Amino acid sequence: MGFAGSAQPTSAELGKRLVDKLVRVTRLSGTEDWIYLHIEVQGSPQAEFAERMFVYNYRLFDRYHRPVASMALLADQSEGWHPSSFGFEVLGCEHTLKFPTAKLLDFAGRETLLQAEPNPFALVTLAHLLTKATRQDMAARFAAKWKLIQLLYQRRWEKQRIIDLFVVLDWMMRLPEHLAQELWQNIDLLEEQEQMRYVSSVERIGIEKGREQGLQQGREQGREQGLQQGEALALQRLLRKRFGAIPSEISARIAAASLSEIEGWFDQAIEAGRIDDVFGPTAH
Repeated sequence: MGFAGSAQPTSAELGKRLVDKLVRVTRLSGTEDWIYLHIEVQGSPQAEFAERMFVYNYRLFDRYHRPVASMALLADQSEGWHPSSFGFEVLGCEHTLKFPTAKLLDFAGRETLLQAEPNPFALVTLAHLLTKATRQDMAARFAAKWKLIQLLYQRRWEKQRIIDLFVVLDWMMRLPEHLAQELWQNIDLLEEQEQMRYVSSVERIGIEKGREQGLQQGREQGREQGLQQGEALALQRLLRKRFGAIPSEISARIAAASLSEIEGWFDQAIEAGRIDDVFGPTAH
């Protein structure tokens, strides 16, 4: 499927939960047909991931009333984990979402091909694989990162693309301070030899500040997501103990709920006589 080059990022907050990336695009055919691409990046196996994709897809459709294509980028290290669908069938009614995935681990062993590939995403995929491979060896990571930066400069892309990809590589392949400073020295020499100045001192400061801000934001988001998942599991255990099997509609609502919503339901479930007293009437 082809798309026009002007994709418009869209903010999508669903009950205090944010999708990783939502982009509005048009087809290359030029037809007036808006399509929303929902791209979810998952770094570790998660039992409810496919259900979450299902929930996001129908809630995005409900919000925008446009076709939504949900896709997943799997950055985990589990070879056997390939979620691709979620749905249910009850009383002749069937509701299923099938979504395509790209698993970065599948590219392991194809590093040489990735190095030769002109697509910038190949370079990012290679950085991901090398980051995982050098987790316990910072000297090896330094060498791998330096090689990737040299490859990046050899592409001769426009300056902004070089800087954008450099920021991604720098964020993914973090180094101890003394190795980071040595890497900057290597970059200075490379730019002098090639007579190319991509990363100025001002941009360098911005990259370093952005990296620290990104780390802090990532820690906060990860902490919030971890709390949400833990509370969701606790709520589900309580509901099963008090009311038996949980209807699929309620399970979907819990998976997409914010931390505050889950906490409110938990408090109600302790005293409620029926599950409908907590969530309202359902089709169970």
